Amino acid sequence: MGQFVFFAMVFFGGQAVAGPTFSDSIEALIIGYFLWTLSGQSYQGVVTIITREASWGTLERHFISPFGFGPVLLAKVAARVLRVVVVSLIVLVLMMLLTWTWLDMHVLTVVPILTLSILSVIGLGFAMGGLAVLYKQIDSITALFNFILIGLIGAPVLNVEWLRAFPLVQGSAMLQEAITDGIRIWEFDLVALGILGAVAVGYFVIGFLGFYITQRRARNLGVLGDY
Repeated sequence: MGQFVFFAMVFFGGQAVAGPTFSDSIEALIIGYFLWTLSGQSYQGVVTIITREASWGTLERHFISPFGFGPVLLAKVAARVLRVVVVSLIVLVLMMLLTWTWLDMHVLTVVPILTLSILSVIGLGFAMGGLAVLYKQIDSITALFNFILIGLIGAPVLNVEWLRAFPLVQGSAMLQEAITDGIRIWEFDLVALGILGAVAVGYFVIGFLGFYITQRRARNLGVLGDY
């Protein structure tokens, strides 16, 4: 439960530095941290599955599977992400217990926003996984991406419209509004919903296509399993 320990350090550190005024930002901190851990672990999970299967030599076997390459890999990724969701929810409950702050999580609103937000990050995971099997040692870049996620999640406070085209930005803004202001999914305007959906589908499709192209290039070069 390293995620929870790190949050506890941030929470108690914030209380020590900011004092009573820190309580005004606890909800935003919990929501942002939850989205960060969920998206970061989902992204890392996709990259790990791809690189591990490539190093084991099982990635190529998916091409001769009767179920097809895409469905098999997507099923494994879905199982990994589901496990990440369960762990993140447990951490979320622990965070609320620690801070004694209970979030208004309207399931019909939060679940679609979270799903679409994470879908865009999974697409990036596929793209990075493809680069990993082609160029191998890019662990430092993969790790750096977790810090980029923090910037994307915090980007809505800048109120810059074009930033909404990046993963997590629109989802983070809508998640904060849904939980802190009680806005339901049907109360968001169509533009906001359209951006959320377009970013999710767009990055996922582009990321998966990017992975398919890079792994095909790695197979042609004979370096798919060279680790």
